[in-house]
Amino acid sequence: MAVRPCPEADPDFGRTAADYARHRAGFPPSLFDRLRRLGIGTPGQSVVDLGTGTGALARGFAHAGCRVIGLDPSERMLAQGRALTAEAGLEVDFRTARAEATGLDDACADVVSAGQCWHWFDRAAAAREAARILVPEGRIVIAHFDWIPVAGNVVDATERLIDAHNPGWKASGRQGLHPAWLRDLGEAGYRGIETFSYDESVLYSHAGWRGRVRASAGVGASLAPEAVDVFDRDLASMLAERFADDPLEVPHRVFAVIATRPAAAS
Repeated sequence: MAVRPCPEADPDFGRTAADYARHRAGFPPSLFDRLRRLGIGTPGQSVVDLGTGTGALARGFAHAGCRVIGLDPSERMLAQGRALTAEAGLEVDFRTARAEATGLDDACADVVSAGQCWHWFDRAAAAREAARILVPEGRIVIAHFDWIPVAGNVVDATERLIDAHNPGWKASGRQGLHPAWLRDLGEAGYRGIETFSYDESVLYSHAGWRGRVRASAGVGASLAPEAVDVFDRDLASMLAERFADDPLEVPHRVFAVIATRPAAAS
């Protein structure tokens, strides 16, 4: 049964903050290992995490010994982030702010990060603001950890179900690579742009996968609550009929863009 999306033009992840905090896989430790070998996320560095959400990327940097400020416009997401961070015994300074206007001092960050969120920003404005708050030779990291649809796998089947319930959702079939971010940073004057990507699988129980999908832009962040319930029931039936293994092995792709602050940032 297909249902209408909510009338809001933009997804509101605050509406799905609880599912987001509980079910969305954070970035894997391997990402922080790779970044550390590139001099990013080393102990004592100051990191500002834009669009931090529930703080998945921020906590990874805090665990590595960084001093982290996490910014997000949604207080509901930040509340979940504070709870998860306290539970992990870590410290992150969570603040309500947008990526385009952080309210932070000039040259206050060794690293600016953005995990799973660059596409929601005014990207040109966010790139300028990141340059303003970075120290000379500071680095920006834009990172993703995306599920990967392959014909016949559980991600492909799930995306087809989202399409049926939310025809306005236009994100199916993507492969976790985001080349437009390189252009964004290049046009903003960033230097030494480089990327890497690699694949890792994540194990999800049936209940966990349902929660993960509810916490996505195409479902919990954009459908009305009663529509989310209808979708969730259909997803549970589809999993029981077609993907009996529990837990499910869900393929994901890590993708990161790294660059150095523009020489003439202001």
